[in-house]
Amino acid sequence: MPHPNQSSKKQTSQQLPLVSIYWDYQNAKLSPSQAKSLLDLAQSKGRVISTNVYYNSQRQDQAAVKDDLGNFGFNCVDVPCPLKNSADNQLIADCLEEIHSNMSPDIIMLISGDGDFIKLVHNLQKLGKQAIILAQIGNVKQKLKELADEFYFLDDLARLISEKNQPQIISIVSQINYKEAIEYLIQAIKTASSQGKPTVFGRIDRLMRQRCANYQGYLSISTDDGKKFKSFSQFIDVAVKDGKVRKQNQELFSTELDILAA
Repeated sequence: MPHPNQSSKKQTSQQLPLVSIYWDYQNAKLSPSQAKSLLDLAQSKGRVISTNVYYNSQRQDQAAVKDDLGNFGFNCVDVPCPLKNSADNQLIADCLEEIHSNMSPDIIMLISGDGDFIKLVHNLQKLGKQAIILAQIGNVKQKLKELADEFYFLDDLARLISEKNQPQIISIVSQINYKEAIEYLIQAIKTASSQGKPTVFGRIDRLMRQRCANYQGYLSISTDDGKKFKSFSQFIDVAVKDGKVRKQNQELFSTELDILAA
């Protein structure tokens, strides 16, 4: 018979979001210490089930990737093809294959600022997955940045890990109910619309965080029955089903504004 503490730990592990890393090394080169920080960040988001880095061993600046990152447990995928975007295409294919597998991750951490991944992020969000994007400063497509459920610059990795290691007293007690979350969601949509900005998921999530100190992402929302959302996209899907907002091409619109415009 398992020890009660062991059973509790097993249940807690099963409830954690599943996280997979997909890293486009050509677009975002990191030192081994930064790669370790990347893993630490992923582990702070949930249970890491895959860590994939895509590189081209035929390129001199990428030849040592397997040795440098393999020691950290990364799955180093060599794509030794001279054709442009070969590694990107392999990354996209592998990511979609994992999404449709029996062990489908809840969160995809994409390490790249390449615009080639915009469609992938769209597809992930349509499937209710959360897309966390990390990119180099000055090397990220604005559209990709706006689409992200969460976005970080890779130069901030050390700071992010330091913050994660601080006591999480505020995040534990800070909760909002579903009704409050809907109010802040509608406010955020109206604000972005008034500024002429795209009302994509990532922007709306950031505006909600700015306007509500107790909102710290979808995990801080409590439903009436005490359940939690698995992703920001799932929260949006429920809001759409309830008729609170409307979704079109991954942009959000307030149904209140629709009524006024009618």
